[in-house]
Amino acid sequence: MPRFLNRVEPDIQTASSGLASGLSAGPEAARSLLTRTSLRPAVFLDRDGTLVEEVPYLHDPGRVALLGGVGALAEAAGAGYALVVVTNQAGVARGLHGEDAVDAVHRRLAELLAGVGVRLDAVLHCPHHPEGTVPGYARACRCRKPGPGMLETAAERLELDLAASFMIGNHPTDVGAAAAAGVTPLFVTTGRAAGRPPPDGVAAFADLAAATRAVLAGSPAAGRRARRRPGPLRP
Repeated sequence: MPRFLNRVEPDIQTASSGLASGLSAGPEAARSLLTRTSLRPAVFLDRDGTLVEEVPYLHDPGRVALLGGVGALAEAAGAGYALVVVTNQAGVARGLHGEDAVDAVHRRLAELLAGVGVRLDAVLHCPHHPEGTVPGYARACRCRKPGPGMLETAAERLELDLAASFMIGNHPTDVGAAAAAGVTPLFVTTGRAAGRPPPDGVAAFADLAAATRAVLAGSPAAGRRARRRPGPLRP
């Protein structure tokens, strides 16, 4: 299962890696959420090359640097969208760093985002890779993008409406994860996607601010706040 952090603040305490072990992450569970009236839409966000500068196997908090336009996410939050980061972190499976380093990077990310008025609702990362070298992490999984597992887990925990949500990223795996979860993908040509065409049939934008404006311009959630914020996580 993906690692799940909620109420992402600069001083966040890392959730137990076993926190999500009892979750149902199948598509039936995600679809069943759509029948509940308290669901919110979300903007799911890739991390590297979308929110922050792309650094191979980023694990040093001192190297976290926001890309331009991220402050626009505050408008999406104000319109009622949950902001959820979903990121593949294969460096854990490859033995390059531990999950504690990933968590430290995410605490620094939260600090920097707070400086531009943005608060994340959750961060999920997948530490697995089928070609990894670390026992327990070296395996195929549902959570690694383009699998939908991280999006489905967030939907279950935060009571999100996947069909009304968007996924913004700069890699085809982000598009694949969105499609598998029933989420609308938006492609940004930042990071390693600079100068590259988007996958067929997917709208492309110059940066995160432009993609966020498109979400707000075309969404029924724009201009209204969510009915309620999520409460504490339930194990």
